[in-house]
Amino acid sequence: MRILIVKTSSLGDVIHNLPVVSDIHQHFLDAIIDWCVEESFAAIPRLHPGVNEVIPVALRRWKKNLLCRQTWQEVKVFRQSIARQHYDLVLDTQGLLKSALITRQARGVKCGYDANSAREPIAARFYDRCYAVSKTVHAVTRNRLLAAAALSYVADPEMNFGISAPSTVTNWLPATRYVVLLTATSRNDKLWPESHWQELAKHLKAQGFNAVFPGGSKPERERAARLAAALPGAIAAPTLSLPELAGLLARASAVVGVDTGLSHLAVALNVPTVAIYTATDPALTGVFGSGFHRNLGGKAQIPSVHSVLEALKPVLGA
Repeated sequence: MRILIVKTSSLGDVIHNLPVVSDIHQHFLDAIIDWCVEESFAAIPRLHPGVNEVIPVALRRWKKNLLCRQTWQEVKVFRQSIARQHYDLVLDTQGLLKSALITRQARGVKCGYDANSAREPIAARFYDRCYAVSKTVHAVTRNRLLAAAALSYVADPEMNFGISAPSTVTNWLPATRYVVLLTATSRNDKLWPESHWQELAKHLKAQGFNAVFPGGSKPERERAARLAAALPGAIAAPTLSLPELAGLLARASAVVGVDTGLSHLAVALNVPTVAIYTATDPALTGVFGSGFHRNLGGKAQIPSVHSVLEALKPVLGA
């Protein structure tokens, strides 16, 4: 059986879809699973040994260059790539118009959420088979239930993200115990105050854990450098690729992060994780996994440093 999964973005959504690959292989040992994903997140499906081929798509970049000839040449190459193979099943677990249009480019029986279940109801018009899945369950569970319905199996209660971090060279990282602090996110209203990060890092240092601050964009790296410079033993990480970030997270004693895809990656790697929410409700899209994880806060809430330290006690001690 050959299956194509369409889940293009964002980072957290892509990570939430990893258990689908594990589920399918549990029930169909000989399944060959390909995955269509945004080019910037292609490293995530490649972490799962059950993914055969990753088909990158560049919708985000193409939208910014619609008048460029190269864009349409790339679109043509992509359409040829996704239609090259015939699939027994093409599964859109995203439920958006853009993902449904991508699904239509593939060859095979196209499946997805019905109009009442999809994030964008119009997406259901582009599938051959539609399935009802509750919107009141976590995103990970929604993905798993959709795949189970499309392939006629019952998903195991135990979930498995199925990934492990690659071995990466981290010569810049001292051989000490550390906690990764993920301060960067896509919106300013999702940020946690810098003073809170400083206070948290001081408490962690007193317990024998150095703080490591990653950062991607220039403002994020500047924030990481600013925080690390004010804290003894703290480290501002260099610019890292997704696989390198996975390696950093996997070796951490714990991770504390705001509403960002990397917090979900930490949970997928089974690293104890505390996620901080200040602008969104974590009930349906918060960190979720089989290992230790905690979601703190919610809309218009600023979790205290004390609440984060309390949440970390089971894994770091008093």
